[in-house]
This record gives sequence, structure tokens and C-alpha cells, in this order.
Amino acid sequence: MSKLPFELLLALRYLRPKRTFVSIITLISIVGVALGVAVLMIVISVMSGFDHDLREKILGFNAHLKIFAQGKPLENYSPVINLVASNKNVRGVAPFVLGQVLVVTQPPEGQAKLTGAPWVRGVDVARESSVSVLPQSIVAGKFDLSGRGLVVGSQFAGNLNLSVGDRISVYSPADLAKMEKERGKKDEEAVLPDDYTVTGIFDVGYFEYNANIVVTSLENAQDLYNLDDNVHGLMVMLRDPYQAPQARRELLSALGPNYTISIWTEENSGILNALLVEKNVMFYLLFFIVLVAALCILSAQITFVVQKTREIGMLKALGATNLQISGVFLGQSAIIGVLGVISGYGLGMMAITYRNEFLHFMNRMTGFELFPASIYGFGDLPAIIDPRDILIICGLSFVICIFGGVLPAIRAGRLKPVEALRYE
Repeated sequence: MSKLPFELLLALRYLRPKRTFVSIITLISIVGVALGVAVLMIVISVMSGFDHDLREKILGFNAHLKIFAQGKPLENYSPVINLVASNKNVRGVAPFVLGQVLVVTQPPEGQAKLTGAPWVRGVDVARESSVSVLPQSIVAGKFDLSGRGLVVGSQFAGNLNLSVGDRISVYSPADLAKMEKERGKKDEEAVLPDDYTVTGIFDVGYFEYNANIVVTSLENAQDLYNLDDNVHGLMVMLRDPYQAPQARRELLSALGPNYTISIWTEENSGILNALLVEKNVMFYLLFFIVLVAALCILSAQITFVVQKTREIGMLKALGATNLQISGVFLGQSAIIGVLGVISGYGLGMMAITYRNEFLHFMNRMTGFELFPASIYGFGDLPAIIDPRDILIICGLSFVICIFGGVLPAIRAGRLKPVEALRYE
């Protein structure tokens, strides 16, 4: 004798595959729940991966805090560095110069290429390792900014066909302004740019940085912007980037009112907030797949109740309670939910595990990039499996499946034996 309750035994017996329309609806319900769970897992995991990887790339190359003097370049910055470094939350501090320039290549043969508005970043070579991953991200050449040395992003180098050892001309905003001023004059003077040598190529894993930033020494950047011994600001790395608001309050209190501090969450709030909104919207939209599956369960259960009216009347006549009869049909919904959730979990985990293999296969088959790095900023499809998200998806899907069978179960439990057997 089985130790299972008879409600569950009957539910299992009624769910055995038969060549009926109800069995097809039941199968569709299971497939619907499985697809809903799998798609939700895939999308939410990918969106979580996007958010995590984007934060890592931003925090690895960019500063957690940036300190500026109000309305002017930062002068006599060494004492400010010492004061900032004394804060217990600060891991590293370094001066920087950041601005846009015009770059013209100097190829050995062929036509020169010109690109406008890349950002040149002047860094203190001795301090850069404490505030970014740039020195460890060189993929060709070396991190050598001596003389007129320059390191460029991998995508920037690819766009201009640059290699280590190539020379490029860099026009500063002051050079361009002087050229504009001299244009058309009889005694027009030629403005010669500064020539730099590509000593290294970096790849920090984020397309936006690899395509739009070139790095030179602090001294070279100061010359480009006529800053003398001043800088645009200080980059600050914290021990915990999520303590940035608190660290800003402490540093502003120590530095006084003549300084402003920006934090990484404010500088990147647009894209980070957009990812969060997209993740939430996708969750709600895709959950309708599970709701459709729940409606299929509702339809199947209503049909079951009609088909089993005679059996329900006999069970009620033999002493079965309303709750026991309702339990049979709720048990069916629970079994469908369990099968659908388990199948969807397995399908989702498999898809997440082999997501990049499938992506590369589809790229080869279709002939174009389904996930272009120029748009999304990443070479591969990121994903993070958050146990909390998986638990919410599977749990809510199962609960919805149960609710899909509540109304038919209540209807079955309220049937009276006489009415059920009247026309039998």
C-alpha cells in the first residue's frame, strides 16, 4: 500500500498521459511554465551580469571619487593628496589631466587617418597602479610614458591601424584655437602639433574606454593644456566603492568649501539606472509567460472537473470531504507546477552555462554579430546566477501554478453527490 494521501494518488492517476485534449493542454501547461522559468532565469541572469561587469569595468579604470578645485585647475596639489590619503576609506590617490584632443596618424605609407575628440588622460606613472588597472591591462608593448610615449586602447588602435612604435600627431584645444585664429591672415603661421609614439596598447575589457581614451604622462598632458604644474583634479580609489557618499562627506569636511567632489555613481548614473529599470521591466513582462501557462492550467482543470463529475459524486457519497476533493485538483496543479519549474530550471541553467557558445554559433550561422561590442561594450555575454533571483522566479512560478487550479478545485469541492450523480 502506498503511504501517499489518496488525494495525491488520484491527482497522479488523472495526470497519466492519455489521448485526450485535456492531456495536450496539461502538456502545454508544463511546457509553458518551463519556458517561462527558463526565459526569466536567462534574462535576469544576463541583466545581472551586465550590471556587475559594467560596475567592475567602470571601477577598475575610473575613479571612485574625483576631487576638483572650484572653477579652476587644482594648484599645489601635493598637500591635498597627503590630506586625502590620510582618510581611512582611501586606498589610493593620483593627480590627473583629462580633456579631448585631435589625433592624426603618421603611417609609413598610405593616407593618414584623423580622428576627433578622443580623450587624453594624463597620469602620474608612479601612482597610477593605486587608482586603476591600466598598468596591468597592457596587451601589446609596455606601460612606458617616458618622453612622448602614449598608450592607446585596443579598439582605438584597431580603428586607426596603429601598432606599437607608430607615431601620431596630437593637436590640443589651444593648438586648434590658434589655427582658427590664424586662418585667412596674410602672415598666417603654421601650428605644429606634438608628435607622440605609441608605446603600448591596453584592453580594460570595456569598449567605451578601449575606443575613446589615450593615455600619456602627466607632464605631457599639462603641456597640451598649458597647465604648468597644475592638474585638473585628483582620482581617488576607496577600499569599498559603495562607501563613496560617506567618504565624500568626510573629505569635503576636511578640504573645505573651495573643492568639489564627484562620485562614480553620479557620473555613471544614467547607464546604471537604465540597466536596473530594464531588468525590472523585463522581469514583469516575461512573467506573463508564466501567467499564460497558469491560464492553461485553469482551462485544463475546469475540463477535468467537468469530465470527473461522476467520480467526484461517488467520492463524496463514500465520505470524501470538500477539502479532500479540492486537494485532488490542487495536487494536479502542484504537480504541473513542480514539473514545469524543474524543467525550466534545468533548461535555464543549461542555456546560461553555454550562452557564449550558442552566441558564437549563431554569429557564424547568421553572418553578423548578435551581440556587438560596439553597442554593449562587452566581447562576451555576461551572466551572474543570483540564488535569490532564481528562488524568486521558481517560487513565484510555482505559486501562480497553484493559483491556476484554485477556482476549479473549489468548484469540485462544492459539488453535491446528488447533483453530481443525477444524470448518471
